[in-house]
Amino acid sequence: MDPLKRFSSRVENYTRYRPRYPQSVLEFIRRDLGLQSSSVIADIGSGTGISSELFLAAGNKVFGIEPNGEMRQAAERYLSAYSDFHSMNGKAERTGLPDHSVDFIIAGQAFHWFDRQACRQEFLRILRPGGRVVLLWNDRRQDTSFSKAYENFLKTYAIDYEVVDHRLITKEMLEQFFGSKEFYFKMFDNEQVFDLEGLKGRVLSCSYMPMEGHANFQEMIDAMKVLFQRFQRNGTIHMGYNTLMYYSRFER
Repeated sequence: MDPLKRFSSRVENYTRYRPRYPQSVLEFIRRDLGLQSSSVIADIGSGTGISSELFLAAGNKVFGIEPNGEMRQAAERYLSAYSDFHSMNGKAERTGLPDHSVDFIIAGQAFHWFDRQACRQEFLRILRPGGRVVLLWNDRRQDTSFSKAYENFLKTYAIDYEVVDHRLITKEMLEQFFGSKEFYFKMFDNEQVFDLEGLKGRVLSCSYMPMEGHANFQEMIDAMKVLFQRFQRNGTIHMGYNTLMYYSRFER
């Protein structure tokens, strides 16, 4: 499926049920990377606005760069209260931003979709001298009985999970992208709590899971209900994440 279109039918579930980023991410970027309220952010692959919201709430001007029309429109609705959110139809490889116009580039749950060589050149073009690139992923932990069973559930019913998984990004790919071995890593705790309807929405927010009309859809939903009943406590389950951050100054 065209990566620019594969989330078009999942916008509502993506907005409601994908994990946010913990406040500790923002605190770290402020304390250690020099983020100020005056810093201008380019959120590349901004989707429905989840990563943009973190910086808008801190008072930053954010340019949300998103090629998918449905997701871009959802972000515009979701973030309509923020006058400093500027939604743009663009891609990582061709953002539409002026030269040397932003202080930080953020990519939340998106970098694995980019053409790394082409977007590197674009990032160098739009960043101000000394600007930073921050790559973020919410990576599901697999250290509990539920998380291991959920991973097996995904692998059983997913269409192309192992082709599009962000875990395919390697250290060597990051070294090539950042241009040196001098990039850094930080990890933060994160969590979601779901009832049954929330877990269904989380499953259907994933581009690799069958949607209604697919031959395996009802079987998948039935298996998800069994999984929920097996692991729920007081009507909820906890889905834990490691929020992964890779970052560096970006220079030629």
